[in-house]
Amino acid sequence: MSRAAVPGLPSRHPIGEQLPALYADDDFAQRFTAGLDTVLAPVFSVLDNLPAYFDPRLAPADFLPWLATWVGGIDDPRWPLELRREAVARAVELHRRRGTRRGLTEALRLILGVSAEVSGDGAATWSRTPGTDLPAAPAQEVLIRVWPLHDGGPAHAVDADRVHALIRTLCPVHTVCRVEVLPGPPEGEKR
Repeated sequence: MSRAAVPGLPSRHPIGEQLPALYADDDFAQRFTAGLDTVLAPVFSVLDNLPAYFDPRLAPADFLPWLATWVGGIDDPRWPLELRREAVARAVELHRRRGTRRGLTEALRLILGVSAEVSGDGAATWSRTPGTDLPAAPAQEVLIRVWPLHDGGPAHAVDADRVHALIRTLCPVHTVCRVEVLPGPPEGEKR
């Protein structure tokens, strides 16, 4: 449903009824104000339902892309409407975890519908004691292994190009990420 004029939408506040008594029986004044009511009825409807516009699970579908820009969410018009709504609703939560293992796996699950395992830390090292040698250097890359979700239904194929594109937008720029697409969960992994 769009916010355009809805045919036959009545105004909750007809202007003709608010005119002085002198114009109550004036045909031209009543027809003129009825035309204004037709124009203003969608505005009153939007204002009466304004809180629903800020809830991505209730907002009109054509309002979702704009709402996604407010929270820095990802909105792809090719996705099913329910997935688009969920991605916008969880955008703030995903931003809070952005650049972390958990954030990456949750984003891959939500946006692409794949399971993921992230190993490596992108060569972050530290020491608790000042002036001592740093610990041994960790691996310089982050390994991200993805496989299709199995939710009781048939497995779907993983689109490697979409996985790579999403990982490029979510991984910190200083990390080197390597992606492996697996046909199913790795050994020992729960389904």
